[in-house]
Amino acid sequence: MTADQHWPAPFRGANPVSATITIPGSKSATNRALILAALASTTSILRKPLHSRDSALMIAGLKAIGCAIKEEANGDLVVTPGKFFGPASIDVGNAGTVMRFLPPVAALANGLVHFDGDPRSHERPLGPVISALENLGVSIEHGSRYSLPLTINGSGKLKGGELEIDASSSSQFISALLLIGPATEQGITVRHVGKSLPSMPHIEMTIQMLRQFGATVEVASPTTAIHQWKVLPGTLKGQDLVIEPDLSNAAPFMSAAMICGGQVVVRDWPKVTTQPGDQLRKIFKDMGAKIEFVSEGLKITGTGAIKGIDVDLHDVGELTPSIAAVAALADSPSSLRGIGHLRLHETDRLAALAAEINALGGDVDEEETALHISPAPLHGGVFHSYEDHRLATAGAMIGLVVAGIEVENISTTQKTLPDFPAAWAALLNGN
Repeated sequence: MTADQHWPAPFRGANPVSATITIPGSKSATNRALILAALASTTSILRKPLHSRDSALMIAGLKAIGCAIKEEANGDLVVTPGKFFGPASIDVGNAGTVMRFLPPVAALANGLVHFDGDPRSHERPLGPVISALENLGVSIEHGSRYSLPLTINGSGKLKGGELEIDASSSSQFISALLLIGPATEQGITVRHVGKSLPSMPHIEMTIQMLRQFGATVEVASPTTAIHQWKVLPGTLKGQDLVIEPDLSNAAPFMSAAMICGGQVVVRDWPKVTTQPGDQLRKIFKDMGAKIEFVSEGLKITGTGAIKGIDVDLHDVGELTPSIAAVAALADSPSSLRGIGHLRLHETDRLAALAAEINALGGDVDEEETALHISPAPLHGGVFHSYEDHRLATAGAMIGLVVAGIEVENISTTQKTLPDFPAAWAALLNGN
């Protein structure tokens, strides 16, 4: 299906679902593991990783600068680190982890490494990472734009040091610098000096995975009200690592039980995790679902009612499109707050969600950092994806109970889900 074709979202109505599903590996964990494995001193095996556009771009980028990555027949990845070098050209697509995590790694290469990506990637914030690398002595050509495209002229090593950056628009700026800390001569200390810091669970994931690979990470006490992290220099050790399922990607599948009734079991849901998607358990429970752990994983059961919710999603912003889709079908108003940083994601997600839900007859009021969604009868129409995977799945969710929904460019879901239409069909067929 080409980008200009419309995908008819399967309509189910009040016909309950009953399915047990397997969610592909976490994008966030897969791409962090790939970076750490490339920086390690020995070979790593990454089991059950995500295979999607974002992970493919990360793999291609690491290969371009000298890392050997082999995909086994079962999909596992064997990562053998090597000496980084240029010249190389890296396509970041529109992947935040790739455009922000790989330039610091490329700074460890000897030679020129050029970065470019989709048109939207030129608009997404990257300045704090570029400035930080320049403060560490890295030569970067970016035409004074502090954005893509850019070329890094690496010397093969980094001294490291202390950095102050404003990560209020993306926590990935912090993670990008922490990940290379062990490979620097002095280590790296990063202090956030901006306004509120979004997506803290993603920084916690970075710290946890650094430690898993053998790094020493010191975190400022939360009682100090200072956001500061220090990664000491050291040798990372290759790991045999199983990647957790992507809990954020579970949201559309979980919602089917709430929207249509019935039950969905998500296999292998971890009991303890740093993934932001784990908060779906509480959020969807508060919106009326019954949530419980069973032997196979996490079970979501619809109760026949969807309640509105007033929730701050600052730390879990990536869940917003799915929660907004469910809220558009709720029986009472919802307010999704603390999400201004989503205007700088794959698209301006607040404006896009408001426009698309309202175009279907919805009642969404958009504020600078919030969406207010009131119940309204919805009708069929085209749900535009804005080349944003989470917008596309939100359209599919609404289409479960609103006849005539057509999602524009459903293929954009390949960013984090290898074949969403097939997985969606399997869910609805009870597989």
